[in-house]
Amino acid sequence: MLKLLALDRFTISLFVMVILATFIPVHGQAASIFSSVTNIAIAILFFLHGAKLSREAIIEGVLHWKLHGVVFAITFAVFPILGLLSKPIVEPLLGEQLYWGFLFMCFLPSTVQSSIAFTSVAKGNVAAAVCSASFSNLVGMFITPVLVSLFIFGQSQHDYDPTSSIIEIGLLLLVPFIMGQLLRPYMFPLMQKVPGIVKAFDQGTILLVVYGAFSSAVVAGLWHQVSGLTLLYLTLICSVLLTAIMLLSLYIPKWCGFNREDQIAVFFCGSKKTLASGVPMAQILFAGQPLGMIVLPIMIFHQIQLMVCGVLANHWSKQQEQQ
Repeated sequence: MLKLLALDRFTISLFVMVILATFIPVHGQAASIFSSVTNIAIAILFFLHGAKLSREAIIEGVLHWKLHGVVFAITFAVFPILGLLSKPIVEPLLGEQLYWGFLFMCFLPSTVQSSIAFTSVAKGNVAAAVCSASFSNLVGMFITPVLVSLFIFGQSQHDYDPTSSIIEIGLLLLVPFIMGQLLRPYMFPLMQKVPGIVKAFDQGTILLVVYGAFSSAVVAGLWHQVSGLTLLYLTLICSVLLTAIMLLSLYIPKWCGFNREDQIAVFFCGSKKTLASGVPMAQILFAGQPLGMIVLPIMIFHQIQLMVCGVLANHWSKQQEQQ
């Protein structure tokens, strides 16, 4: 059953982090130290991502501008539009702060690791997926704060300037990525000697971030504010959103005349949202807000997308082998 639902060790570890934060949250001075350690880990992670991405993949991917345009439109236009249109239904069910988290999730860029991995398993255009997912994350560092400013804080009483947040996000995520690209000739040969180091560090960093975010949320009374019925509503809403996006990501590239490999790349890059970049962005963009309420939607959506994409990638891989 676990294999069928694609519940790997990382997915289970995320649930363990939430449980651990619920019963043994980090707080006080320890929380401040933990936050600094987490930020260092995030910077190292994006440095490794920069060192791993080849210049050839970037050039090859950039040339496929039509595919990237479709992924960009789904990620930063279709997702936000659906999130905004759903407000009359979603906000009464979830409350304002959880709806903020749901809308923030719609504003996030695509994933990198899982988009590439699922595209590879399903035998899609991996080079295009590498470039599209990476481009989505880089552009998202600038677009996501602007969307948050316009559609979340722009309608609230908060005085919010996206410029400072973009600078902070750039320093935390973009600068290490660029440094990794510059030092790739020296770093990549070392990384090849330790296969899977980026994936392991990626997952470990996310676990640290989730534990820290939920610790602060639990200390602030998260589980007294979110009922079991609200969690059920949130899970159903995320499932409906993912279904709608996946259908669009499946049929739009067909309507555009893409071949099978490109259709798969668009599907896996366009239908997902990043947890790795999302939680660090939330820490910066929603400083002083109940962070646990903000990141809870992306955590739930992330688990659902991994399970569904895992099943679909294996199904399409078997289809291709039978042809």
